[in-house]
Amino acid sequence: MREVMVINMPVNGNGNFSDLDRLTDALNSQKYTTSHYNEFACESATPDVRSCVMNILNEEHQIQQELFGEMSSRGWYPTESAEEQKLQNTKNQFSSCVACGCK
Repeated sequence: MREVMVINMPVNGNGNFSDLDRLTDALNSQKYTTSHYNEFACESATPDVRSCVMNILNEEHQIQQELFGEMSSRGWYPTESAEEQKLQNTKNQFSSCVACGCK
């Protein structure tokens, strides 16, 4: 059984969604969509089908990146800079996983 994502979207005083609400909803929808296209790509029966799904997945990731960029530029999706040591630790962690095949 698949999980169903439920998002309670707030509305402003006049019953309309704000730009923040719309962009948040769109970004969450893209995250949901790309997760499913990723699953479809992994389970494709033929190389042609996989290639087609991968093209769509790449397009969806581009849309997701554009939405994130717009929200970030408006200060609605703040990110903090990582310390160099934390970056190095993360690189080491994932490079060792790739080398040994762990998950």
